[in-house]
Amino acid sequence: MLDTNNPILKHKAGLLNLAEELGNVSSACQVMGVSRDTFYRYQQRVEEGGIDSRIDKSRRTADVKNRVDEPTAHAVVTSAIEQPAVGQHRSSNELRKRGVFIAGSGVRCVWLRHH
Repeated sequence: MLDTNNPILKHKAGLLNLAEELGNVSSACQVMGVSRDTFYRYQQRVEEGGIDSRIDKSRRTADVKNRVDEPTAHAVVTSAIEQPAVGQHRSSNELRKRGVFIAGSGVRCVWLRHH
């Protein structure tokens, strides 16, 4: 019997426990409203790494080709430290005066990446 305090995993653990109690995967899946394929994916994950491996990990990978180069990112971070009250579009305009060309949305992305 699987037990977890994580509210995200309770439904998944409940499905696996119900199938074990009933002794019938099809009935458990029908009661819980999930496909048998989903059940077997849950079961395989649990067998590979325990119930905590069921936490959905982000499948997104960073698209590095869309990132600005390091000198530009450094200029944006330096500008943010020098003028912390300036917004993203004004910061973009100020950087443009210095010869660093980056859009306001690009400035925001750099800020988010560098906290």
